[in-house]
Amino acid sequence: MIRVLVVDDSAFMRKMISDFLTEEKQIEVIGTARNGEEALKKIELLNPDVITLDVEMPVMNGTDTLRKIIEIYNLPVIMVSSQTEKGKECTINCLEIGAFDFITKPSGSISLDLYKIKEQLVERVVAAGLSGKHKPPVPQAVRPEPIVRAVKPELSKLKSGTGRQIVCIGTSTGGPRALQKVIPKLPKDLNAPVVVVQHMPEGFTASLAERLNHLSDIQVKEAKDGEEALNGCVYIAPGGKNISVIKNSGGLQIVLDNVDTPSRHKPSADYLFRSVGKLADYEKVAVIMTGMGSDGTAGLKDLLTAGNVKTIAESEESCVVYGMPKAAVKAGLIHEIKHVEDIAASITSCVKKERV
Repeated sequence: MIRVLVVDDSAFMRKMISDFLTEEKQIEVIGTARNGEEALKKIELLNPDVITLDVEMPVMNGTDTLRKIIEIYNLPVIMVSSQTEKGKECTINCLEIGAFDFITKPSGSISLDLYKIKEQLVERVVAAGLSGKHKPPVPQAVRPEPIVRAVKPELSKLKSGTGRQIVCIGTSTGGPRALQKVIPKLPKDLNAPVVVVQHMPEGFTASLAERLNHLSDIQVKEAKDGEEALNGCVYIAPGGKNISVIKNSGGLQIVLDNVDTPSRHKPSADYLFRSVGKLADYEKVAVIMTGMGSDGTAGLKDLLTAGNVKTIAESEESCVVYGMPKAAVKAGLIHEIKHVEDIAASITSCVKKERV
């Protein structure tokens, strides 16, 4: 049984969230709190497995409360966010601090239509409760040697000589924090464009791109339909849109659309990977990182069938949720398995190596 503490300054929201969670057999709501200070006292008293935490609260807000929860208890926290600009920025900050995931209230701080996100809420709470990722992170100084395992060594060599490359990344739950450990380590003169699918609702990806750009030497931006994909730039797929890459006038062009995909995600890693697989004269590096589900696996199959690709998966050791990488590894589609701290170096090595 997953024991949950619900924290929100609205009595209506506390009841709605509690009712939705209680309907799931795996979940028991063991208490509620009206603000951060009360939440910290309830955590000490009730010892929950998972916490749902409102972002904007009086007395002690969600961000400050999250910091205390991570520092003292290291429990998985699902942030409950509004879709205001302030709410989006705070949510991205909370994900970087270490929140497990987030959901958005459909219509403001008191959402009468909260039922619209009931399935997402339950899914995330169950995933958080089963993740087993409440352990303190291993300090960098004593972290084990990077995991490098060739699952299909016969496929690990890229064809050299084309001179054109592209990097694509797919991630979901835990992705914003993982991307923060990867993107800022990429050199600003990387000889390939980088296209990123991060499962997020519309509006939040702009804040994510802005934050990553601030932290990085390489340029990071939210992708726009029709723009050229240039070397030394990272393009974050907008929430609510699928992203693909096509050849146009001797270069690469980004295409955004609303096509529904079997994975139900928008943006979808499968959709991106399949489009990249059609770039016959490009060398590709495909990376799959932390996230629930299996989005990306079908796309990686198509990429490998097309050939001229190196595939990298984040290791279970560093994943918040070892779902998307696990599915790809289990299907035998991965050349190298890397700790998140080592993924940027692997990407850079692949790109630079083929230009010698």
